[in-house]
Amino acid sequence: MTLSEWLNASPAMRERGVAACLERIRALDGSIHAWVEVSPRRQTGGGPLAGIPFGAKDIMETRGLPTEYGSPIYKGRQGSSDAAIVSELERRGAVLLGKTHTTSFAYRTPGPTRNPRNREHTPGGSSSGSAAAVAAGMAPFALGTQTRGSVLRPASYCGVTGFKMTYGRMPLDGVLPFAASLDTLGFFTHTPTDMVALWGALGHQTTASERVTLGVPEPMPRGIEPAMAAAFQQTVARLAGAGASLRKIDIAGLLARVSDAGNTVMFYEGAQFHRERYKEHGDRLADMAELVRKGLQIPAADYEQARRVIADGAREIAKLYAATPVMLVPAATGPAPRGLSSTGDAEANAPWTALGTPAISLPMPVATGALPLGLQLTAARNQDAQVLRTAVWVHGLLRR
Repeated sequence: MTLSEWLNASPAMRERGVAACLERIRALDGSIHAWVEVSPRRQTGGGPLAGIPFGAKDIMETRGLPTEYGSPIYKGRQGSSDAAIVSELERRGAVLLGKTHTTSFAYRTPGPTRNPRNREHTPGGSSSGSAAAVAAGMAPFALGTQTRGSVLRPASYCGVTGFKMTYGRMPLDGVLPFAASLDTLGFFTHTPTDMVALWGALGHQTTASERVTLGVPEPMPRGIEPAMAAAFQQTVARLAGAGASLRKIDIAGLLARVSDAGNTVMFYEGAQFHRERYKEHGDRLADMAELVRKGLQIPAADYEQARRVIADGAREIAKLYAATPVMLVPAATGPAPRGLSSTGDAEANAPWTALGTPAISLPMPVATGALPLGLQLTAARNQDAQVLRTAVWVHGLLRR
């Protein structure tokens, strides 16, 4: 069932739904490896999410369940408390099914998770297990985090909906930090309609005008592969044919500057946070060890300059949002790469994370049997309801 169907289900149906999720996990997770551990909790709260199961990314603290950060160094580590987002969901009645795999320390080193759409391909990262769990129908929604592209890229690769909220909109207490000025919570659901329902169930505003002028980049942002560029142009043409108002915007240079600055910020802040862990474990941190070594070489002046570039970019993009309240861009550079050695390129998402804007990825129409490709919608800071509602409208146009 989709989350929207769960919300309309009776308590008895929700109870049977949990059992169905567990059965699906037993049947499929041996080949997908979305879960670190499945150990359903009892429902403790009440509200619109009562009895609805979810998965939590394994950088989120969970009392009595593994919180291993995707690293063999912490194999067997149990959480002693719950992250704020887990507590909030349980207060509203949701049921934690278990922990989903992440890349090591939410960076590059892949976990064991495979893409449910094609098991020979990566599901993306770092929120790999959460995206795969939803794509495989093992849970109606799951939690992720994004520091560059760790929610929206896996959503694109796995053919589901991923939403990264405005930076700072919800607390990250109990979530392992990476880069504090970039880290943002996110969710995975099957459809944009489900995402609106989840956002509303968490007490957030969901009313906004759906039909707004959509900004379309020209030229295409850097790094976009031919298959993605072609699908994006076909999607834009389909929206134009359905009556959507579109306006060309030149943002490629802005996005490149902000992405590069965000990378500097990530390396600098990530190195500062993990430096003591690196002193203790060295190369056992895998890719994170290299980040720390490089990040510690970045002068503070370069870091501050990167922060200024991002601030300048935020002011520039705010002016563009005044004319085009929602912008359309690819949700990944291309389809999911083959193999599990890499979780893909975050270039399509990184600028929006650095800018702190809300963004959502939804599946674009692709040929039967083709790997999924996602369409990314972004809006100005704190316009979460706007981007969510517009995503529902766009999704409906693309399904006609």
